[in-house]
Amino acid sequence: MSRPSPRFGALSTAMVSPFLADGSFDADGAVKLARWLVDHGSEGLVLAGSTGEGPVLSDEEKRVLWSEVARNVTVPVMAATGTADTRHTVEMTKIAQECKVDGILLVTPYYLRPSQQGLFEHFKTASEATGLPVLLYDIPSRTGRRIAIDTTLRLVNEVKNIIGIKDATGDIPSAARLIADAPGYFEMYSGDDSLTLPFLSIGAVGLISVAGHWAGEELSQMISAFKKGRPERAATTNATLIESYLFETSETFPNPLPAKAACRALGLPSGQCRPPLGSAPIELDSAAHQVLVRLGKIHS
Repeated sequence: MSRPSPRFGALSTAMVSPFLADGSFDADGAVKLARWLVDHGSEGLVLAGSTGEGPVLSDEEKRVLWSEVARNVTVPVMAATGTADTRHTVEMTKIAQECKVDGILLVTPYYLRPSQQGLFEHFKTASEATGLPVLLYDIPSRTGRRIAIDTTLRLVNEVKNIIGIKDATGDIPSAARLIADAPGYFEMYSGDDSLTLPFLSIGAVGLISVAGHWAGEELSQMISAFKKGRPERAATTNATLIESYLFETSETFPNPLPAKAACRALGLPSGQCRPPLGSAPIELDSAAHQVLVRLGKIHS
């Protein structure tokens, strides 16, 4: 028997949050961008995560973003409600549920570096504040703390609505062990575009993507080919995306600076990033243009 379709789609895009020239949040632009992404390969959307500059959005801006996008698209919408503060995370999770999103993404509390018991209590408390399905988000490069496998398994087994994880650890053997030991309903999503095929090979159900902003069709085709038993075709598609993987983040231009540059090149709402990421130099826009030209998305 084939496995059911992933709850949040095989390809979900972690959407950037568009801003206007004065730095204010562009709600109309967010709806336009969300609809465009759905029309170009995204089977789900994640809002107000790290790619969406969640830490520099106000609570009210998040509420508007979640509610406006959720009522204007037909795919599952996940709200990234995690913060470094458990009480604030609970509050935002309740607000997200009121906005009628389809799921919650909970990142590891950042900067404070809590113990594994602290992580367990944080995720349990936040998840029990909602009846929506919850994905944990393990990205130690941004948070400074990794979720131990045993902690994840304990959460999945004890908290009924924690149904999976977005894994951005880059640790394939650890991810394979987690999938092997987790219940059958557990869903793992790759959190790294460049590692999608290795993650699929160990049982991940899909990808939560950055490059989905400009390469949604290609990523969707790659995932589909792999799942249909055509690994060579998937590998061929993957090879066309290597430049995109290298472009989407770097020490000089961290995500989401490149993603917003790609959106500008495509004529999509994006604007610049808010401080401390700040505005991108013209060289990044030029690089985005070249990436999209070589991918066949725009003309030179």
